[in-house]
Amino acid sequence: MKKLRWATDGGFWEVDLSTAVTVDGVARPAREDPIPLGLSRGTRLSRPKQIDFFQRFMSMPFVPSFSNSNGLSFHRLISLPLPLPPDTWFSTLLGRFDVRNFTSSLPPRQQRQMQQQQDSDASFLHTVWTHVLNPSFYALNFCSEWLLTPEDTLLLSLEKHGSSHDTIPRKKAVLHHKFSDHNLTIEAASPTLFVDGLGNYWDVPFTLGLDFASLPSSDSGMSSHFCINRTSGSPHKYDTTPVSVPVPVPPSLLPGLCAKCAVSFKNNFDIWRSQAPKTKLVQPYDMFLSNPHISASAIIGTVITASLGENSVRAKAEDGWFGFQAKGANSAISADLFATASLSAQHGNFQKLFLDLTRINARVDVPSVSKFVVGASRLAVDLYNSRQAPSVEAIQSICPSASLSIQQQICGPLSFRIDCGVSVDMTKKKEWWYMNVINDPVYAAEYALQVLGSAKAVAWYSPKQREFMIELRFFET
Repeated sequence: MKKLRWATDGGFWEVDLSTAVTVDGVARPAREDPIPLGLSRGTRLSRPKQIDFFQRFMSMPFVPSFSNSNGLSFHRLISLPLPLPPDTWFSTLLGRFDVRNFTSSLPPRQQRQMQQQQDSDASFLHTVWTHVLNPSFYALNFCSEWLLTPEDTLLLSLEKHGSSHDTIPRKKAVLHHKFSDHNLTIEAASPTLFVDGLGNYWDVPFTLGLDFASLPSSDSGMSSHFCINRTSGSPHKYDTTPVSVPVPVPPSLLPGLCAKCAVSFKNNFDIWRSQAPKTKLVQPYDMFLSNPHISASAIIGTVITASLGENSVRAKAEDGWFGFQAKGANSAISADLFATASLSAQHGNFQKLFLDLTRINARVDVPSVSKFVVGASRLAVDLYNSRQAPSVEAIQSICPSASLSIQQQICGPLSFRIDCGVSVDMTKKKEWWYMNVINDPVYAAEYALQVLGSAKAVAWYSPKQREFMIELRFFET
């Protein structure tokens, strides 16, 4: 489901999430609180280019995926002939065939056997072929990318689903411009697919956004982010399956205008880094994963959020909260601090054939420093003034969110990886203890493409979303 980025990247700079629900494989995160930023939506390799790579260089005639709404699907891409070279103009038609919808439309087995006895083989094949040509089993995505200048890229896409629950064509236009130290992204989409923290998908009729962010860097220093988002129309759930309890719409998806500005400072330092020489004349499977080390990083920053419209509806500030917040009849502005700390450890050079890479990353996030400080002070006062044990709610209020990533080489370029969130939920009692600690796990098998230096094919599965997908990643550590 998620981008499977390493924990050191920080949880506040959310990028587009990968999903098998749509053909282009992208969903935007919807945050119910303005402090977790959701600002930096960095560029990524488009889904058509990923499928094109799998077909050309990995001999995959069809690329499979699975989602709870579509079931098992197969993707196939056709490159359209163009007068300009592919490096300048890349245009494709990407199709998806939904196997579950096709098999469910076929008659039951007994009925098929009776039909085969009564009809000829040609008539039976004609019946199956008629089902195959049913447009409700397909989804098409037309995508065209232009390299306007060495710094500007324009992407236009049109997506149409044949299923009954997604009949509105999806249109998108994205302009990327590269500055020397920043990236500028302007995007307009109708409708736009969002996913909230509970895993529910939402369609917003129209969104228009502008993002201006510092280039991602692994070095220490300052980074800045600025974005403006305009949403219009009433959001609705993507999956129309009836539910017993109505799901509220995330406030950030309601119609209105929202602007965010964030500045953060990052400091990296090495605790230990191996000085042992590498095996000579043996290229690592991934050049970015060839240095054993133990390192840590810390980020602290501030964010200011201004909202105008229905999306300005937010929870009122708690008593004693020292962050800035002001609300009008149809507007709101707030400011707060955030912080994160991470630890990364790696063993092995990823050169040998077996078990030469073990990588662990852990990250702790404090999305609102003001709420954390207020909760900690209240807990300290309660402990000082009373001999009774503090309440579960008081302890829960100061527990930060955390994430954990573990990767282990199995054989050659193949490795296994687990990403998950870690949180202590003491307000709910579940059958197994680990269900109170581990949430939203993602399991992935990675195959490093050694000839490209740092690239990999990733097959991941999310039990929470019930989604499976194969992706191509470049220069991701």
